[in-house]
Amino acid sequence: MTAGAAAYEDGEYAEAEVQLEAALEKANGFGREDPRLVTSLNSLASVYQDQGRYAEAELLFERALAISEKTEGPEHPDVAMVLHNLAGLHRDLGDYAEAEPLYERALAIVEKGRGPDHIFMARSLGGLGLVYLHQGRDAEALLLFERSLAIQRKALRPDDPEMATAFNNLALAYHAQGKYDLAESLLKTALTLQEKSLGPEHPRVASTIYNLAAFYNGQGRYAEAEPLYKRALAIREKTLGPEHPDVAASLEGYAILLSWTGRSAEATKLEARALTIRVKHAAQNQLH
Repeated sequence: MTAGAAAYEDGEYAEAEVQLEAALEKANGFGREDPRLVTSLNSLASVYQDQGRYAEAELLFERALAISEKTEGPEHPDVAMVLHNLAGLHRDLGDYAEAEPLYERALAIVEKGRGPDHIFMARSLGGLGLVYLHQGRDAEALLLFERSLAIQRKALRPDDPEMATAFNNLALAYHAQGKYDLAESLLKTALTLQEKSLGPEHPRVASTIYNLAAFYNGQGRYAEAEPLYKRALAIREKTLGPEHPDVAASLEGYAILLSWTGRSAEATKLEARALTIRVKHAAQNQLH
């Protein structure tokens, strides 16, 4: 578990998978009521999710949830942890109607058991805020992001890479509301923090680079956006593999820029490659 967690934090998902699958094999021998089984299932599911293996992740999250609810009760913090992660999986898939009540239940459990300023509250508030943002509920999302950031400022060091997630989320809300200077500043702050704490080629760094590229692209600042799209794509291909959904997202974003700058032939090639990735994953990741 320790080795798997370290590899995961370093963005080395293949190594994390190896270690966490070994951990799960051992945990299966401890019995259904051993808390290490739920932790192992939850951790491995998170790795599968970040690899774009959503159907496999869902099965493990739901198994972890069923065990945790039965052995520890429906309001245990471990239940909240799995609910939060399962909500994030559905959010990644665009299943916002399913994600929202899962986040809300996780928040209720943690607020009741650990208080409104627990760091887990910040994470679930951020996740629920992203759901609201995708639903066009920008003002509600902004309130959740601001509350999440306030909790994190109290609980974390200023240079903790988790702070970058809060900055990213808040930047998206500001962008949606037309507060472009604030959005750009937060994205740059998040990127600087992540590059320093995680290294220049971490998958999370690529996500912030992509967000900044999309921001510049939307502003018509194509010369600034293009190298960022290229960099995000290169990092994702290297760290996640050439057929990961995040690679498809990078291809799609870059294709928009190419189309808007009169390079339709290049854009069409990227769109075709992205579509191939999307179709393959849709076939592989039919959730039950």
